[in-house]
Amino acid sequence: MTGADHVVTAAPQAAAGRGVLGARARSLPIGRLIHQVAQRFTWGLADQAVSSLTNAAVSLYIARALGAAQFGAFSLAYVTYSFALTASRGLATDPLLVRYSSVEVKAWKRAVAASTGTATVMGLITGTVSLMIGAATSGTTRLAFIALGLTLPGLLLQDAWRYSFFALGKGGRAFANDAVWALTLLIGLLALKVTHHQTVFWYVLTRGITGCIGGLVGPLQAKVTPRLIGVAEWVHITRDLGPRYLMENTANSGSAQLRIYFLGFVTGLTAVGYVQEGSLLMGPFFVIFMGISLVTVPEAARTLRRSPAHLKRYCVLVGAALCLLALSWGVLLMIALPHGLGSLLLKGDNWKPVYGLVPAMVISMMGACAIAGATAGLRALGAAKRSLRSMLVSSAIYVILAVIGASLDGAQGTTAGTAVATWLGAVMWWWQLRLGLRDYMEAAAQRASARRVSSNGRHRAPGQRPPAATVPRSTSAAPRSISRDPGPLNAASMNGAPMNGAPRSAAPMHPSRTTPRSD
Repeated sequence: MTGADHVVTAAPQAAAGRGVLGARARSLPIGRLIHQVAQRFTWGLADQAVSSLTNAAVSLYIARALGAAQFGAFSLAYVTYSFALTASRGLATDPLLVRYSSVEVKAWKRAVAASTGTATVMGLITGTVSLMIGAATSGTTRLAFIALGLTLPGLLLQDAWRYSFFALGKGGRAFANDAVWALTLLIGLLALKVTHHQTVFWYVLTRGITGCIGGLVGPLQAKVTPRLIGVAEWVHITRDLGPRYLMENTANSGSAQLRIYFLGFVTGLTAVGYVQEGSLLMGPFFVIFMGISLVTVPEAARTLRRSPAHLKRYCVLVGAALCLLALSWGVLLMIALPHGLGSLLLKGDNWKPVYGLVPAMVISMMGACAIAGATAGLRALGAAKRSLRSMLVSSAIYVILAVIGASLDGAQGTTAGTAVATWLGAVMWWWQLRLGLRDYMEAAAQRASARRVSSNGRHRAPGQRPPAATVPRSTSAAPRSISRDPGPLNAASMNGAPMNGAPRSAAPMHPSRTTPRSD
């Protein structure tokens, strides 16, 4: 069978499978549906708890084992790893969550093979850059970057498996994969202690190798092999999402780093330390926030397929619930810090200046929770242009107000500035979600009108003139060309979900556009 034959035969299967899944979801009793959703959120929390707690514990252990210089080198390698992870998610797994959540297993496997292959190639590229940095530096920094470069492909592959399993609604597999990494990392750290190899090179290498083990376990769990030769096709068919999500993720992480750099430049490292200690106090809530965020986009995509009218309610519910949790954690901190928790968590009386930062940090976190609800909706709609616009504008506001606040009042000023900026950003995100939902419903109405016109034309009596109706240009009823993207990764063959969250019967649009309206 040729690649074209494979595409043609797979397309109706994917479309039929999606229709079956949608009907099956709508027919579920409400109690069972709520139970399934709650179960997926629980696995998200459990998986993020394993990941976050492991990272925190390992960082503290290594900080105590290494000197300041070696731990600094370890931190540089970790920051580089985080940036590579962000880039990989934007191109590989974020589009997967948007388009291939709750689809037939065959379509999911086809997409995951390409997505994990893309993550692996991203690891090879960033790993090569890391090795080049190692070759250009010296001392402990050189060793840390060499160890990181050798293991980045496996680390990014492991993270891709996590997101792939959540897209399928199998969070338990992601939890098991992270548990394998945590267990092998613990064994590796004990082995380094016994063999007296407690240096930055061996710590970074051990963390990377154990992550690679998780990457190798993933194919056994999914029964899917990463397809490296499918990277170009994956990037091509997700070109309306991937590059924009990459820019989103980069803008988000970059704005936070610029804020810290400027704060240190203007007021010194002490203020930076207070802000970082305040973030540490918010750490337990961050685990909950990130765990829920793992599941919100796939659930939003499922909600959109079940009933587009319910998507806005879902987003409001997610944002409100997270805001309530953030407020509860903030109130708990305000009560507990003066009664011994501050001295227990932070050295000496360091908690006292940090205590004054907590209210603004909680308000900022609540704004981020509100944004998370809107983000899930925009991702489900596939409105990448709108989400990118929201991220760029809100990130610019964030940096500007944080810098102004730092200039006026140091740590206190920068936290107040970021709190205001986050809520201004939330307004922007929800405004774009409102416009995205309007575009989606207008496009659906236009398609329905086009189908009615087409149906009337087929049932005209002999000699009857066709009705005077025009079909909007952006919703032409011409069939989509299946062979537009050749090969097994064609959008038609892989697509267990519509290209932009729309029903399969949607009229064709240019692949790089997410709505028929001009953004």
